Amino acid sequence: MQLRAALYARYSSDKQREVSIDDQMQATRKRALAEGFHVVATHADEGISGSIPVEQRPGGRKLLADAQAKRFDILIVEGLDRLSREVGESEQVIKRIEYLGVRIIGVSDGYDSSAAGRKLARITRGLINELYLDDLRAKTHRGLEGQVRRGFHAGGRTFGYQSVPAPEGGGSHLQIDEAEAEVVRWVFQQFVDGHSTKAIVHELNAKGVRSARGGTWAVSAVQGSAAKGLGLLNNELYRGHVTWNRRQWIKDPSTGKRTYIDRPETEWQSSDCPALRIVSEELWAAVQARERRGPARGTRSGKGAVPRTLLGGGLVRCFECGGAIVAVNSARYGCSVRKDRGPSVCSNAITIKREVLEEALLHDLQEDLISADALNDLDKEIKALLSSHAGGADQDILRDRRLKTLGEQIDRLVEAITMIGMSEAISKKLAAAETERERLLQDARSSQVRALPSADDIIAKYRGNVQNLKTVLESEPDVHRVRALLSEILGPVVIGKDAVTGELWAEMEKPAELLLESATGGSLGLVAGAGFEPATFGL
Repeated sequence: MQLRAALYARYSSDKQREVSIDDQMQATRKRALAEGFHVVATHADEGISGSIPVEQRPGGRKLLADAQAKRFDILIVEGLDRLSREVGESEQVIKRIEYLGVRIIGVSDGYDSSAAGRKLARITRGLINELYLDDLRAKTHRGLEGQVRRGFHAGGRTFGYQSVPAPEGGGSHLQIDEAEAEVVRWVFQQFVDGHSTKAIVHELNAKGVRSARGGTWAVSAVQGSAAKGLGLLNNELYRGHVTWNRRQWIKDPSTGKRTYIDRPETEWQSSDCPALRIVSEELWAAVQARERRGPARGTRSGKGAVPRTLLGGGLVRCFECGGAIVAVNSARYGCSVRKDRGPSVCSNAITIKREVLEEALLHDLQEDLISADALNDLDKEIKALLSSHAGGADQDILRDRRLKTLGEQIDRLVEAITMIGMSEAISKKLAAAETERERLLQDARSSQVRALPSADDIIAKYRGNVQNLKTVLESEPDVHRVRALLSEILGPVVIGKDAVTGELWAEMEKPAELLLESATGGSLGLVAGAGFEPATFGL
């Protein structure tokens, strides 16, 4: 049986461009053809650094989902640095893929997981790749430091300013954007007058004022932290004081997410620049004085806090804007986007008593989704869905066999041409064979049917989660554990309101489709209206 290959390509912004993806794909496809592999999937990530974990990249996530579902046997990349440039991440993702029985081939660096000495080659290559990243990071920082020393702007976008090319060339300077500067002064004055940052943010969004990144305003963007110099109200640039190199971004090895840490104050580069002052020293001092007294009610933002409620953390979503339903106060759930950004961003004013939503959701969950009858029905649905797509897998096998036959036929025709020359009959046969092969290859590239997981494995995992949930609910409730299990079983739950009756409802994907989509990476093409209707119940 012909081995199935997946191709993966990635480029960052470092001396690379979009055509780099095409170049990588061409090199990996050429290797696949040379080895006689059948390419069944291609994944790519554009403009993404090799320091970003694979599972946090769009193409990387699909690649890992395909590997988990055993949809290919060989993974071909230009080099291991396309997967990751960090030793720890590289080791983790390569071991994860190879554990699934996938052979990994690096075209340019010669890596082959089927070869002896692969571990030494992998670790050596990973170390070289990571040292490259460290060197690049140091050179980039040194270059920015030189720009600052020469008087150029080396920071990001700040609301109230524009970055313009320097007349002398070689960099850019900041200049005040008068329209945005008026907004900055208004925000400062509103805060001094006693308004909460929440009220200020709601009015900014109601007026249609765009933030520095072009989106709507959030409380955290205005309030920030006085101690760390974060947030509009604490940005010393508005008083004409420039500080560079105050913090640096690092990757948390436990989560793979980037976060920042403050550098020692001795490493900061600060200078006064009166030409960039937007607010007077009196107004700045008045804001800081109010900060020291403590903000008014509704000023602090809870962004980044660990959710303490049963349905927090994004498990339940708003039907209007898709934002998370969170505890908006001690008694009720509501839309976090409306609470933080205001009614101009989300018009959903619905709030629900916390005990009502939690009890209703858990009751319907136990009655309709995890009862013995529901689990038996789920078993039948999973098997029926898998069975309905099994024919596609048979078509894959037949197509692969035909492709092999066509390849052999084309080879014989080419050999005949070299021996007896071209004739009209041979020319027609060769053209027909090549046309059919290209059509079948195109079908293979667009096909969504791959090797499917076992129904018993899917249902066993679901039943295990259900049993764990029952155990946790019957004992002393562990909010964090219950929330994690609910997320596994339910997926996202959307809360809405009937426009006619005014009754509240909760809507979720049916467990069968949700489980099958998760297990197959969404490859079966299950969509609403095609056996993928949501389960809905009243609250």
